[in-house]
Amino acid sequence: MTLEAERVSWRRGGALVVDGVSLRPEPGQTIGLLGPNGSGKSSLLRLLQGLARPDAGRVTLDGADLSQLRRREVARAIATVTQHAETDADIVVRDVVRLGRTPHRPLLGGETAHDERAIADALERVGLADKADRLWHALSGGERQRAHIARALAQEPRELLLDEPTNHLDIRHQLELLALVAALPVTAIVALHDLNLAAMFCDAVLVLREGRVVAAGDPAEVLTPELIADVYGVRADVARDPETGRATVLFRPGAPAPVG
Repeated sequence: MTLEAERVSWRRGGALVVDGVSLRPEPGQTIGLLGPNGSGKSSLLRLLQGLARPDAGRVTLDGADLSQLRRREVARAIATVTQHAETDADIVVRDVVRLGRTPHRPLLGGETAHDERAIADALERVGLADKADRLWHALSGGERQRAHIARALAQEPRELLLDEPTNHLDIRHQLELLALVAALPVTAIVALHDLNLAAMFCDAVLVLREGRVVAAGDPAEVLTPELIADVYGVRADVARDPETGRATVLFRPGAPAPVG
């Protein structure tokens, strides 16, 4: 079993931001959350990480209601990387990543050799091993994003939630990061704007509009010109790579023709 949402709805500030959404990933899958700004991607991730309770439906982890589990227990299983994670503390990168080990430490115990290996491995995975002792504020925006990914990896989660993780990253690091996420032995749920990145790295996608699911399934089947025109209001051609079967989206200038 894994992290699941069962027909969850949530109002925020009086507005219905998540409306009857269900999500049941297979263990180890990488799921892309797609949709325009304001479609409910970040709100759904908040429900999945237990930062908010749904007004209807429920979120479960291994069949247990997430709201009934201890925060420490949830943190050992679920790691999250948000869009705007910052810190005012003047600390080095290694100590930012070290925060990922917090849920695993005994209340009165210190760090173990396993903690240190997990931190070092996470830094290596995101390409920041050579910057481990650099001050956080000396990093570029892209390097800070990778440091937060490393912090999540050091947590050794089973479930990984990422909200626009490719923001601030150049093309090379976008590709490397999503390839890393897709290869991890975890269930990953990733909110993305880039449809081609979703098609390239996600096993399945869930497309949201105004808090509701409008399509779900294999990216090559879901990402059609008709859906892209309907949800995003843009024209696009979609082709399949003959070797991988993955979809490739080619956007075209101009608004799509009205339907009907």
